[in-house]
Amino acid sequence: MSNEDFHPELRRIARFAPRPLVSRRTLPLFRLLMSLHLPSRHNDVEVLKLATGAGVRLHRPLEPAATSGALLWIHGGGYLLGSARQDDQLCRRLAQELGITVGSVEYRPAPEHPFPAALDDCYAALQRLVALPGVDPARVAIGGASAGGGLAAALALMTRDRGEINPALQLLTYPMLDDRTVAQSPLHARNYRLCSERSNRFGWAAYLGDVDPDIAVPARNADLAGLPPAWIGVGTHDLFHDEDLVYAERLSKAGVPCRVEVVPGAFHGFDRLVPGAQVSRSFFDSQCASLREALTAGSTA
Repeated sequence: MSNEDFHPELRRIARFAPRPLVSRRTLPLFRLLMSLHLPSRHNDVEVLKLATGAGVRLHRPLEPAATSGALLWIHGGGYLLGSARQDDQLCRRLAQELGITVGSVEYRPAPEHPFPAALDDCYAALQRLVALPGVDPARVAIGGASAGGGLAAALALMTRDRGEINPALQLLTYPMLDDRTVAQSPLHARNYRLCSERSNRFGWAAYLGDVDPDIAVPARNADLAGLPPAWIGVGTHDLFHDEDLVYAERLSKAGVPCRVEVVPGAFHGFDRLVPGAQVSRSFFDSQCASLREALTAGSTA
């Protein structure tokens, strides 16, 4: 495959976008590099501490309503990397665009904290978000990107099974859902960016530890009935493209409304590398449209 196979707006950046091969040996280096590129701290972000040791970064609209909806956002990083702060810009955009409170989870990473640590952090954060003054519990969505999308899917399953909180939507941005994923072929793999088969295997191994994958991996769950409506977005050159579409089909067959946004020629994380491109803005607008519909429909006003 040549560079021409990428979306026209992504061809230039695709030539320079890395194909990371995170391993146990290189993980400290990747973490250091990511920490050096975190955005500046903002005084308008409130940070809540959770009993698990995790945290939640709160982003509020400039003119908050007396009661509004909310989104719990979960950052990506292969279950190994990243920080809630890396998505500050995205969370501010969502808060301002939709007039909602956005809480971004600072969950504990693998391999130091294997399953269920990160998922427990996300559930604790969701409980805290739902209980905030001014947040309508009937209008709370959950979402995330990459591994964060995988955690959001797992969180949707957990909320269904516990029956304490009923999210209005699960927003799954190129989610990492299935530990069984492999590259289709060496040729196809050439167009992967920001996530590779090898790093995917390491991420899952680190996250799962000794646990039975059937318990921890969303795509292995045999029963998807009764889950919140879903939005799933992914590019055709994303390692997770096939597993995401299979999951979307399973959701639909289980009676769960699911909107799928497939971006031709887009690779993993394209919207983060070039947020100003029209293809990225359209991707963002699609997410906002589904959030707006779900959070409006769930209004108790």
